Amino acid sequence: MAKIASFVLILLGAPLALAASEPAATQPAAAGAEQPAPVRWETWHAGNAVTDTASLQRGARNFMNYCIGCHSLKYMRYQRMADDLQIPTSVLDANLVAPGSSNLDYIETSMPDADMVNWFGKSAPDLSLIARSRSADYLYRFMKTFYSAPSRGTRSENLAYPSTAMPAVLSDLEGVKAAVYREVKGSSAGAATTESVFDHFETISPGNLTPEQFDGFVRDTVNFLDYVGDPAQVERRSIGLWVVLFLLLLSALALMLKKEYWKDVH
Repeated sequence: MAKIASFVLILLGAPLALAASEPAATQPAAAGAEQPAPVRWETWHAGNAVTDTASLQRGARNFMNYCIGCHSLKYMRYQRMADDLQIPTSVLDANLVAPGSSNLDYIETSMPDADMVNWFGKSAPDLSLIARSRSADYLYRFMKTFYSAPSRGTRSENLAYPSTAMPAVLSDLEGVKAAVYREVKGSSAGAATTESVFDHFETISPGNLTPEQFDGFVRDTVNFLDYVGDPAQVERRSIGLWVVLFLLLLSALALMLKKEYWKDVH
């Protein structure tokens, strides 16, 4: 009962309201000012572990609170998710299953494709296999590199996926930040050139989570999407280890048998 009660408290945490502050425009780095070390966001890694059931449970909560409004998981059933993630049926029915659906249905978004195209210019992709097609590291970088871009319709931009149609839906948690660029001089065909290169982020308005808490939120969400892409991966890897050990033992026995048969021939 204690586990059920704690999980209910997690699931009942409704999404926080989006930040109301107006995002500021991205500003270039000030000349001569002391700047922090350049952020190498391309090297960021999710570091997730699909064996962490508690993380997967939090990731399921995050997805249902922030992602299901636009994105579906059309290859994952509610009941399969509950069984794998040790979610009690009572909690599943009360907090996760969409109205009008049963626990045997696939996880679908309620937003019509026509509305997505009208509002965002395209339909939101299904995320069942996104971790397998893009990798968990890509998803982690994508969720962590949104920044303010007032000139765009969504008022946000992304370093990992430039010109994405997805708005910064997690800005209430992370806060609003600006991307700071630095000028890099070079040459091309004998002519001097100047290129703007991303340097770091600057916080415009803080979010409701600390950077460490938001990082954990993103890792849990990525972990859940990694699990959804291959729900049997933990069991498969466990079985695979025993299969390899069996084949090694069988190979050793076959080699001993071969030597026994051929010892008189040579």
